[in-house]
Amino acid sequence: MTLRILIDADACPVVREAVDIARSRALPVTLLCDEHHLLTSDWAEVCYISSGADAVDIALMNLCRRGDVVITQDYGVAAMALGRGAYALHHTGKRYTDDNIDLMLMERHMAKKARRASGKHHLRGPARFTDDDRRRFREAFSALLDEAEQHKT
Repeated sequence: MTLRILIDADACPVVREAVDIARSRALPVTLLCDEHHLLTSDWAEVCYISSGADAVDIALMNLCRRGDVVITQDYGVAAMALGRGAYALHHTGKRYTDDNIDLMLMERHMAKKARRASGKHHLRGPARFTDDDRRRFREAFSALLDEAEQHKT
């Protein structure tokens, strides 16, 4: 089976980096985004998913299989990918694993509860994504692909 890369591409700041690395390794990439985003790629397949709550996440999970590499900032998607035997990576380069995903999901849940209790439903956006962040992602993604390619043989 060929190693595939699936990217939850809605608001993903490292699509170009991931596609460039995948192209250099001749690995197929699928970008999944809702119909309100406009993505193009001369390497990756772009799948536009109709708008709707979790529609992109559901489509990604329908494609995901053991050994795939999933790039997402959504902890829930990462947890489902791990459950299918896929690898999962955050756009910051943080690797989701069976050892850390439960704590990440619990922290997300507790933060949501705290926001609800305080009446604050909106968070300040993430810090500006830097060139160092992109470098860390490229290094982590390359290392993850090395590991995934070793395990598929």
